[in-house]
Amino acid sequence: MSFTNLKFNRTDHPDFVRILRKRVNDYFQTNNISRYANTAMVVKTVVLLLVFIALYAFILSGVSNNVWLNLLAWSLLGINTAGIGFSIMHDANHGAYSRNKHVNRLLGALINFIGGFTQNWKIQHNTLHHSYTNVHGMDEDIDAGILLRFSPEQEWRRFHRLQHIYAWFLYSLMTAMWATTKDFRQLTRYKNNGLLEQHGVNYSKTMIKLVFIKIFYYIYLLVLPIAFAGVAWWVTLIGFVIMHLTLGFLLACVFQTAHVMSVTEFPAPDEEGKLENNWAIHQLLTTTNYAPANRLLSWFVGGLNFQVEHHLFPNICHIHYKKISKIVKETAEEYGLPYNTLPSFRSALKNHANMLKQLGRGVNVNMA
Repeated sequence: MSFTNLKFNRTDHPDFVRILRKRVNDYFQTNNISRYANTAMVVKTVVLLLVFIALYAFILSGVSNNVWLNLLAWSLLGINTAGIGFSIMHDANHGAYSRNKHVNRLLGALINFIGGFTQNWKIQHNTLHHSYTNVHGMDEDIDAGILLRFSPEQEWRRFHRLQHIYAWFLYSLMTAMWATTKDFRQLTRYKNNGLLEQHGVNYSKTMIKLVFIKIFYYIYLLVLPIAFAGVAWWVTLIGFVIMHLTLGFLLACVFQTAHVMSVTEFPAPDEEGKLENNWAIHQLLTTTNYAPANRLLSWFVGGLNFQVEHHLFPNICHIHYKKISKIVKETAEEYGLPYNTLPSFRSALKNHANMLKQLGRGVNVNMA
């Protein structure tokens, strides 16, 4: 199915979309607040970036030659980097952090510092994932190759029976793949399927930019620490790997528990490329919130536990999601539409694991 041929049903509950947007807009206007970052968000940004700088400076300075202390610093760097990705980079690449596009571009480029690539992220996440959530062949977030079966439409293989066990290790490799081969393969794929052209991106220039970004990444985060950390080179290498395992695991767990769940659907278009619902209802059917009362978790994951609100309003800074979640929930219930939510992150992980087990058995569940 071509990206340009897939269509949503515009006649499905048009009043819901209009009323919901009006109510959310009224919330911001009535309270005279901006939908972009507020003071609390700016403080959060400064704290996360300063912690990153402090941890990196500790590793680079060689102030301690204690192996375990250095490995701990690398582990904490992975956790902190995940927070930066969730809270700052994510909002900025959606244009939701600031009204100023230059600020968004600058903060969005932080993904280049954690092993990813801005241009690929915007196409995979903003365009494909947010447009066609949980649609097999379109949403690359549910396409992990042959090793993991995230969709009922994906071909089943016998080894998928164990995916609920081995998936967690593969999750930890996510950003390691970003930092090595994925971005190069992905950029070439987007060129071949016309997505770069649709976004006005020159392949040759972007590939050169990607090469320089990867070189810079390995110099600042691996070569310099090996040269100056004051510990054996293999300690730094192990620390680098630990950082990626930690970062990848956290990112994958937060994002996958929002969509590959027993309570979400995996809509399939008809032969003409039409989906049953309109875009907004499609997001309700394919997305799940979790731990809405956990403020610490919400702070760390950049409000992504309010994934329904994020998918319906990706251009609003996550700092506002909790407030507008009441509006979204009440409006959905008013129209008899689902509003998927689980009480805790633990319950979300358990639900996701059960879904992996069902899909691993070849069960075609939740097909719309």
